[in-house]
Order: sequence, then C-alpha cells, then structure tokens
Amino acid sequence: MNQLEQRVLDCLKAAVANNEAAGLSVMLRKDGREIFCTATGHADVANSILLRRDHIFRLFSQSKPITAAAVILLAERGIIDLMDPVCKFLPGFYNQQVATENGVRPAGRAATILDMLGMTAGVSYPGDDAAGQSAASVFIENDRLIAEGGGMTTVEFANRLGQATLAFEPGSHFRYSTCADILGAVVEIASGKRFSEFLKEEFFLPLGMKDTDFWVPAEKWDRLVTCYRRTEKGLVPFTGSNLNVGVYDRRPNFESGGAGLVSTLDDYAAFTDMLLSGGVYNGKRILSSASVAYLTSPQLGWNQQFDMWDSLDGFSYGKLMRVCTEPGRYPGLALHGEYGWDGWLGTYFANIPSENATILLMQNTTDSGTTTITRKVRNIILAALSDHMLD
Repeated sequence: MNQLEQRVLDCLKAAVANNEAAGLSVMLRKDGREIFCTATGHADVANSILLRRDHIFRLFSQSKPITAAAVILLAERGIIDLMDPVCKFLPGFYNQQVATENGVRPAGRAATILDMLGMTAGVSYPGDDAAGQSAASVFIENDRLIAEGGGMTTVEFANRLGQATLAFEPGSHFRYSTCADILGAVVEIASGKRFSEFLKEEFFLPLGMKDTDFWVPAEKWDRLVTCYRRTEKGLVPFTGSNLNVGVYDRRPNFESGGAGLVSTLDDYAAFTDMLLSGGVYNGKRILSSASVAYLTSPQLGWNQQFDMWDSLDGFSYGKLMRVCTEPGRYPGLALHGEYGWDGWLGTYFANIPSENATILLMQNTTDSGTTTITRKVRNIILAALSDHMLD
C-alpha cells in the first residue's frame, strides 16, 4: 500500500470510528487505470460483513448523470431537440401554472428539455412552499401505490408531476428538483423503449455495468449493502424509502432517473472512464466527443447560480452535474473543469479532465450528499495529483 492510499484509508477509518458511516470505499483512477481501491468498515454491521469492492450501493442522485447521458445520446441522434417543450412528450406538462403570493397564474412559456437538464424548469421536490406541497401530493400517492404492490409507471409519474404547481417561470431560476425523473420519462417516450431497457442497451451492456439497474435480483441480494441513518445513539439501519425509491427486490414500475439506480464502484468507474475518454470505452464509441464536451459543460447564467448551495461555491451546474468554474471559491481543493455529482446516501464521483483522473467514493448513509469525509478525501487526492505523488 502506497502513502497516498494509506492516507486515504486512515481518513476513512477515522470517519467510520466517528460513526459518520458504517463503511466507506474509495477508488482513484488516472489515465484509464486504477491507482488504488480501498475500503474500510462494514457493509452490514449486525452480521459483521466487511465492505468489499463488489458490494452494491444505492446511488440515489448519482443516477442523474446517467440520465443526462441518455438525453444527450438521443439529441446527437436527432431524435429529440433540447429546445423541445416537455409537453411534446408528456401531455401533463401542457398549461402549467406558476405559484404566486396570490395563488397561481399560467406559465409564460413551456419548460424545455434543456430547462430540465439545468434544473431551471420550475418543478420541485416535496417541500414546504406551494410548489413543494403540490409535488409532495404526487409522491405521497405513489408511495401508497408502491406499498400496495404497484405504483405509477415512469411516464404516469412524470405526467402527474407536470400537473403540479411550478415554483417559478421556466428558465428564471435554479431549483434542485424532479427534472431527472421527468427526463427519464422523456427518454422512454422518445426512444419507444422502457427507460431501463434503453439504459441497458445503450450504456450498461456496452460498458460492462453488470450490477447497475433499478433493482437487485435475488442472486445478488447478499451484495446490497445495508443502509444506515445517524442518530444520537449511533448508526441504525434505515429500511424506509425516499422520493418513491427504496424497494429493490423487484423491478419498480417507476424507474427514477433522479434516484433509482444501484451500482458498484467498478460499474460506475466504467461510466466515468467513458466520459473521460471522450465517449469511447474499450475501443467502442458510446457517445460522440462533442456530446461529452457538451454534457460536461456548465449552463447556468449568473443570476441562476445565486440559487445554488454555499457548499458548491465555485461550481456551476449543467446536464444534471456540477461543473467547476471558479476553483478558488470552493471550500477545498478543486480544479477548473472538473465535474460530477453525488447522492443522498453519500455516493460521489468527480471526473478531473486536467488530470485525466476520477475519484469515486461509496457509502450508504442517509442525508449525506457531499460530506466532510468526501471533502477530506478530495483534498488528499487532489494534493497528490497536483504534485504527481501517486506512488
């Protein structure tokens, strides 16, 4: 074990000892090869199962970049236009209404696919304001249907979201929201294939992502890590759902493009390698180089960036990913042009084109996103990359 890997592992061990997570794994790749892959802690504490690199994690929002890639693939094939209104594919988005202090009024224009890719469409996740409450009613109904053994389909769910109240005029602000779920339905309608089948045919099979899907078959169930939540008494298992995602023992009716996928370190590394190599994987072209350049570029205007979180200072947003535009504003080491995303349970990736490198981190702990441990690992690795200290 080299000094860099040991430093990262020591950092991970400290986080596990502090009950920040039950188990953590990190992979660093550079120039298309693995520099190291290390892990500590447990996939399941009660059964003393140590975390391995082949364990399957719930990606939640780290599903979003794959959804964005599917949309851009359809665009490069001329099947969709990013300026297409979403209502062209999903009639529930006709005649949308915007929330105001005095009730609702008609939206000034229709939300487009590009709006969805930039989270500027005005749609919402469940929340306390009028738009958030309107969206919440759809999630609550679908939770009930899922508990009864069914649930809305991907397209049905998106159409229902289209009838919810908008938080603002499409294009006027940034709001992290259900855009990727809606785009999954657009992919399904535009391609004429179930969303999961499109992803399997176009990405998962050619990239060898054999453990990536919207559910976990029985023969793989022992590799799905236990999910935990932090409490005053330490980590306890979390068995609930979030955003209509949480039932993995069968293929869901609602295949959430924003939160639904499960995957492994090695599977997701294949996707990130493909992006870093300009759309090529093992000699096979998956996306055009122009599409990858577009997919990994920012799209927010200066006024929209004001709506982003303080923890992402220095980053813009576009195509369902963060993109670094001003490294000095970020609370840690960062490099111009790096991009990636994370998930509610703490999964994380960053592609760093200037170093031809990828950082992947996996954990499954609720309410995580980009955590303290993630920023610490980033700092250790980026410092080593900058000084070519990888051995």
